[in-house]
Formats: sequence, C-alpha cells, structure tokens
Amino acid sequence: MTVRVVVADDQALVRTGFRMILTAGGVEVVAEAANGTEAIEAVRRTRPDVVLMDVRMPELDGLEATRRILTGTAEAPRIIILTTFDLDQYVYAALAAGASGFLLKDVTPEHLVAAVRMVQDGDALLAPSITRRLVSRFARRDPQTTTRHRDLASLTPRETEVLRLLAGGLSNAELAAQLHLSEATVKTHVARILGKLQLRDRVQAVVVAYETGLVSPGAPSPDA
Repeated sequence: MTVRVVVADDQALVRTGFRMILTAGGVEVVAEAANGTEAIEAVRRTRPDVVLMDVRMPELDGLEATRRILTGTAEAPRIIILTTFDLDQYVYAALAAGASGFLLKDVTPEHLVAAVRMVQDGDALLAPSITRRLVSRFARRDPQTTTRHRDLASLTPRETEVLRLLAGGLSNAELAAQLHLSEATVKTHVARILGKLQLRDRVQAVVVAYETGLVSPGAPSPDA
C-alpha cells in the first residue's frame, strides 16, 4: 500500500528536496504546505497517512498545527516533526501534543523514507538517546497532566514497570530481555498501557511517565 504524505515547511527548497526523496522511495507526496494553516487545510483536503511538519513556520507554527490536526478526530494522520535542533522545547511540546516523533532536517534519504513507513505502520519514531534527553530537559511535573492521567493507578504493577522502562527508551526487544518476557507479551503490555492512558503511541507514553513523576528527569537510564 502506498504511503500518502503531506510535506509542511516554509522553505520551498526543503519541500522540493523531501518530495524528490520520498517519491524516489515509493512514497506519494499528496500536498505541500508553507505554513501551519496551509498544512491543516492540506490534511483536510487530502487525508494523508503521514505529515512531515516543520516545527517553526510563519502565520501558524507546526506545534499549533499539530495540536489542531490531532484534536477531535480518530482518523488523524501520524505527524513527524521536522527540526534543526534536537533539544528544542517546541519539539517537546509537539511530542506531548501527539506527534509520533521527530527528525532532524539533515536526515539521510534512507532514514527519511524508513521513518515515514515506520510511523505509517503505527510505530513511534523514538530515537531513545535523543528523545530521552529531550524529555528529560523539558519535562516538568504538571498538575494538569497528573490529573488527566490519574488512571495511571489503573495500570497493573507489571504495566507500570513496563512504562517506567519504556520511558528510558528501551525497545520491545530490550524490554523483553530485561523482564524475561516474550516480545509478543511486551507488545501486549504496551498496547494495554496506551489504551488505558488514551495515548496515541510510545512517544506520548514517555512524556506522561515524566510529567506524572513516574520517572524523574535526572534518573539514570534502566540499562545504565
């Protein structure tokens, strides 16, 4: 099945370059947008699978566009944030709003195509070391987040342990090895965590783990 993508970036050269790379990789670019307002309209018009969203754009930035696209619909596309800097508070806010991950703009063509296909398949684009540093730097204990996710208490002890380790950036295979479980069992635990907490993917789970205090920003990683 062909993956359908909207590319949103205020630089025409970036949009053209990404279109060429994606097209060569068998990905269909159904629309381009130069700002967040155009991105929202393009999503409504074309109903893509994935949006590549520049976080900083004129008129309406990528963060607010992400929030609006992901609010109030179960059919929203997966959103990958494009950024020049990995430690960017706007990127963190976009992840918290439901983006499925982020890419640096100097990403290789192979990684770009692979990332689009990965999130279209339902996976989160979670680079453990970078994502963990990003969340550790910007996450703050937020009473609203804690209130919104009081159902953290509804997690079983095993699910809570999985969430804590997941917040450290462990993959399913690493979780399985550390917990002496099969990968299939780990996937089941992760799916139940996302369902109970009403989260889109693993990226939001990491954010919630920090903002509810389950994991502290200065805590060592599980495999340290």
